This record gives sequence, C-alpha cells and structure tokens, in this order.
Amino acid sequence: MDDDLFQQFPTLQRSATDVISATELRTKLSHGRPLRIKYGVDVTAPFLHIGHAVNLWAMRELQQAGHKVILLIGDYTTRIGDPTGRAAGRPAIAPEQIERDAVAFIAQASQVLLTDPAVLEIRRNSQWWEPMPLERFLRLLAEVTHARLIQRDMFQARITAGAEIRVHELLYPVLQGYDSCELESDLTIVGTDQLFNELMGRFLADRLGVPAQVVVTTHITPGTDGRAKQSKSLGNYIALSDPARDMFGKAMKLPDQLVTEYLRHYTLVPLPEVEALEFALAAGEVNPMQAK
Repeated sequence: MDDDLFQQFPTLQRSATDVISATELRTKLSHGRPLRIKYGVDVTAPFLHIGHAVNLWAMRELQQAGHKVILLIGDYTTRIGDPTGRAAGRPAIAPEQIERDAVAFIAQASQVLLTDPAVLEIRRNSQWWEPMPLERFLRLLAEVTHARLIQRDMFQARITAGAEIRVHELLYPVLQGYDSCELESDLTIVGTDQLFNELMGRFLADRLGVPAQVVVTTHITPGTDGRAKQSKSLGNYIALSDPARDMFGKAMKLPDQLVTEYLRHYTLVPLPEVEALEFALAAGEVNPMQAK
C-alpha cells in the first residue's frame, strides 16, 4: 500500500488492503473533478453493522472532500442473492420485503453518509435490469467466458464438494460488474470478499469501451465471537442501530485477541498507540478489560 495515497482519508489509510490500481486512482484524483463512488448493496437484511460502517466512513471522508457516493440498492440482484460464502443457493425474497429492507437500509446508511444530493445519489439496479431486452443481455454475456466465472473461489469450493451451482448464481458477478458500467463508477470500496465481482466490472468496462473503476478492498475482521465474519444469523455483530449499552456490552465480550484488531479498524485511535497496546497486551502489562 502506498503510504501517502490515503493521507487525507484516515479510514482508508487504516483499513484498505488492495488498490487496483493505485496509479489509476492517483490519476483520477488529479483531474480535479468529483469522483463517482459506487456503494452497491443487496438488501438481504434490513440492518447494518460496524463492518459495513468502515466502508461507509471511508466514503463519508471522500464526500467531505467533494466526491459523490452512489448508493446502489440491489433490489434486482437481491432476488438472485450473492453466492459469496454460501454452500447453497439463497432463498428467494419477496419484492415487498426487499423494498421494506431497502428503506431501512437507506435510513441506517444515512446515519453515516452525508445526505446532501450534491454528494449522495440513491439508485436501484432494477432501473436498468428490468427493462433490458434479452438480446442485449445475451450480447453482454457473450463477453464473458464460463472459465472466467468459475474461477471464483466459492464456485471452486462447490465444485470440489460436488455441490450444485445454479445458472443465476453463476451470472451474479456479471450483473454486479455491469452495475459499475451503468453508473459510470470511478471508484468502489468493498470488502475483500467482493473483489471478484468488482474486477468483473473492470473487465466489462474494457469490453464495452468505457472508463474502468478503481477497486479498493478493505479488511474484513472476524465477528465478536472471533470466528466467522459478522452476521445477523450468527448473532456475532455490533449493529449501527444497537443501543449504546448493547454496543458497550458486545465490545466488552470480544475475545482478547481481537481487541487491537477492532481498535485498528473500527476506531481512529492513533496507530502507534494501538501498536504499543498490542505489545503491552502480549507482555501481560495491560489488562485486556482495560484495553476494551
């Protein structure tokens, strides 16, 4: 990571893992125009946790510098379900539930993002997917090979396990990638688990002859149980909508080995202080309860 690339964006400076590519991002920033930053979300559950908030805070910092976030509600792609980390297909969600969850999601994201229309635009990907003629969709699919799609790690895991991959799941990266082209996205900030899908956006941009977005990935921490990533179904998360007392209680129950990782990624405590605390904890000089 280029140490000075994100000097004015402290959240990204702490949490970014990969920039594809840093040279392209420098060029885009040097043009002096507001960047269009895609934040695409499927609304499979109407809640946000602090894992989501890292990327939201990074985008808020970019908004404060004059750039524009495009909050893309994946109301169409939610019907398919992102296969990330899933051994089986996602159950279908009713359109009414998707819309209710979308409203709740926008309200929670607005707790962090600036909502001035000059720096925030809200879109839904049903706006282009529902009216798209089949012939045009087939032309888009003709740009992508089966070999490229099955490189995705969870598809490889299913193949190894002898599990099914349904065709609509296989096409999900194409849909997410094309969203970036439709929005004319300059930049997207995603967890590392979304890298494949967003690189598909760069691939399609090249095929369609439009400028490619830069992809910045951010670190994904384990949930509060110290194992799987934060998930509502596992109950191992700190939600943005949690009362302060519940947030405090969940933080105090963190496994000791996660304390400095959470300080690094979910706070702006200066990194030298976090590193000093890490050494002190390892040496037994600080009680983990104090650190929490």
